[in-house]
Amino acid sequence: MVELTLIYNGELRTTATHGPSGSEIQTDAPTDNHGLGQRFSPSDLLAAALGSCMLTYIGIAANKHAWNVEGTKLTVKKEMVADPLRRIGRLVVDVYLTSQFDDKDLRIITNSITTCPVKLSINDQIQVPITLHTPE
Repeated sequence: MVELTLIYNGELRTTATHGPSGSEIQTDAPTDNHGLGQRFSPSDLLAAALGSCMLTYIGIAANKHAWNVEGTKLTVKKEMVADPLRRIGRLVVDVYLTSQFDDKDLRIITNSITTCPVKLSINDQIQVPITLHTPE
């Protein structure tokens, strides 16, 4: 179990501290929700957690299969909806691999991405389309 401590700093900003390391992340409400948008918003952190988890699981698969995936890039486009309450509606994921892979290896990579813990924790109300891009 990991404990996080969060403090409300005022002006719609928070600081989260990671218990084991002491590392801190600050958040700010987005401009379209009464904030200044000068830091990650809480929903941005969910999108970042998804992308980071997916890249980590690609890395785990790469270590297991002796692939070089250094430099692999991933983008997540977060789309908010209000139906009837404000929430994340879609997290559009594009993965840009740095190496060519055969179909079997691409299936392993796809499985790694879709079974990372953050992806598995996102409910069906949030669409998560994923596109893999390989070098030409």
